[in-house]
Amino acid sequence: MAVMNSDNLFLDEAKALACVHCGLCLGACPTYLETGNENDSPRGRIYLMRALQAQRITVEEALPHIDRCLGCRACEVACPSGVQYGALLETTREHIEQRHRRSFFQTVLRRFVIEKVFPYARRMKWALWPARILKRMGRIVWLPRFIRDSVSLIPSQIVATNLPEFSPATTEESRGQVGLITGCVMSVMFGDTHRNTVRLLNAAGYDVVVPRMQECCGALFAHGGQLETARQFARRNIEVFERESLDAVIINAAGCGSTLKEYGHLLEGDREWAKRGMTFSAKVKDLSEFLFDIGFIERVIRESSIAPPSSSVTFHDACHLAHPQRITNQPRQLVKAIAGGSFVELPEADVCCGSAGSYNLTEPAMAGRLQQRKVRNIQSTRARTVVTTNPGCLLQINAGMARAGNSDVRVIHLADYLAEQLFTD
Repeated sequence: MAVMNSDNLFLDEAKALACVHCGLCLGACPTYLETGNENDSPRGRIYLMRALQAQRITVEEALPHIDRCLGCRACEVACPSGVQYGALLETTREHIEQRHRRSFFQTVLRRFVIEKVFPYARRMKWALWPARILKRMGRIVWLPRFIRDSVSLIPSQIVATNLPEFSPATTEESRGQVGLITGCVMSVMFGDTHRNTVRLLNAAGYDVVVPRMQECCGALFAHGGQLETARQFARRNIEVFERESLDAVIINAAGCGSTLKEYGHLLEGDREWAKRGMTFSAKVKDLSEFLFDIGFIERVIRESSIAPPSSSVTFHDACHLAHPQRITNQPRQLVKAIAGGSFVELPEADVCCGSAGSYNLTEPAMAGRLQQRKVRNIQSTRARTVVTTNPGCLLQINAGMARAGNSDVRVIHLADYLAEQLFTD
């Protein structure tokens, strides 16, 4: 029997023991659906986590299966025991990153590209230029496959954010004031989506504040096992948004929203910041959640003259909206209010598309398999428009549809879909 060293205690044993290994999570886990390997299932990974803590196995033995986890947290929805799998995964990854020496390529990818470039909008803009030029020139075929697949994710048109710090409501009276999280990938690649988000909120009667000093939400660091860095970003964002008088803090990127809503958990044990984190998180609302809750369908959509689309529309659930946030009905109702009878449900709508933050870069093989699975399901609906709520999903599905020869199928953010129907200019 292995004797545990106190330095090796990274898991909350009570949270790990909540898993009774019933197997109800298996059908919800994208990697298990693909491989059929118990080690690539939630209950299998929890077994590996506990074995790693007890020093019955090495980091190298557990690593492939822990790395292969998307962190989509679909297992949490399926679990009857309420296992906090996301928390177990994050602390395990933190333990691994502190002790395991990655290959040169993985070190550069994770420690430099993902952690030193992606979270900083200005750096990302400059980093994308060479890839965009090669893509426009049709020269990406010259690149190695793993780089070629990464470059294919970059949209042909990138619109950066240039939002005013204050945008007043366009109704006769203001119903309140909300803040907008601009994020990193969204602010660099999806500026139009941000502008449409502000227009929707203004049309709903809300003034929108966009604090200039806000930073990355910290999700990329939290999911990658760099929890202390994620906490640093959380503290800075809390401080920035505390200065404003806000009824809610709006986020239009599902992956960011999940982390923002868990700042209280992330800062748990920090006497100064834990309560402030919980207060901040209580105000965070996904755009679809907020619009639905304030009666946007009744107040704005039904008052507008909207012709139902001539082609079918479907909806893909972004993992971190559907699972950690448990938000699936609100965005659907907003899409259905526009699409009417043209809406068609997507098979396996809440199965991950393979994006999962930076997963499609660190685990391209499995990401590619899940991308193909998502594309096949979309093709089965014959939908011409796919609506979703997360930038990673937009990039991953767009690239998958293009690779499958379906580049005429639109993949569009919910904010853009609503705005194009409601606003004529």
